[in-house]
Amino acid sequence: MRKILLVAVLIVLVVCGFATKSTVSNRQNESFTTGEVLKYKVHYGIITAAEAVIDTSPTIYYVNNRPCYRATVHGKSNSSFDFFLRIRDTWQSYIDTAALIPQRSFRNIEEGKYRKKETATFNHYNNTVLVETQKKSKDKTFENFKVPADVQDIVSGFYYLRTLDYQKYRIGDVIKVKGFFDDEVFNMDVTYKGRATVSTLAGDIKAIKLVPKMPSNKLFNGEDAIIVYLSDDKNKIPVLIQAQMFVGSVKVDLYEYKNLRHKMYLANR
Repeated sequence: MRKILLVAVLIVLVVCGFATKSTVSNRQNESFTTGEVLKYKVHYGIITAAEAVIDTSPTIYYVNNRPCYRATVHGKSNSSFDFFLRIRDTWQSYIDTAALIPQRSFRNIEEGKYRKKETATFNHYNNTVLVETQKKSKDKTFENFKVPADVQDIVSGFYYLRTLDYQKYRIGDVIKVKGFFDDEVFNMDVTYKGRATVSTLAGDIKAIKLVPKMPSNKLFNGEDAIIVYLSDDKNKIPVLIQAQMFVGSVKVDLYEYKNLRHKMYLANR
């Protein structure tokens, strides 16, 4: 009887193992690891309006019984810009170390008088996400949404783009990313525009040029309003982001980096 039970347990484990592999795929990542820190100045026109920090925690976390990188984006307006709009935003994603998809996302938004806290927990086995939201002092709300396979959040999507092999792309090729943001599924087409050398506060850097297609909105001026430059090396870190908005131009400029997985070489050295 015990042998029969043991065989039954083994069969269940094997079946579950195959089910897991078919539902959550593994992706290769040679670009980032724990402990990475990237720092940026955010320019609004000629004004340095804010600073942003993107860091990957030195610790591996477990979410949904899966090992995850914890990637956090902190955005903070400068004291001189606080008079116009005080910003204290935190965006966080727990990214599956093997599948490179989010297991949980977190947002804490403080912009002027606007407040919003949100936690999204993904279930990639049934393609759903549970969103817990709280605005100001109101009660929390919970809502389930259906999402496509391998869906990304805003933060994890950037990390995913860093893992791609851009040697395989030709200028004009489109990378399709499915995302979930603000209770909606969106399709983002990212066009590979080749390579360029860009000037940043950290120095001149050889970069990969990407243009994500933006949906019609009241914030960005046109569907090609954003240009993202990733370092053209094994790290592929975001080094410069340029955005054309209806209210002016915004530039997110790298000025400091540390604990990269690979050494980064500046173009002028």
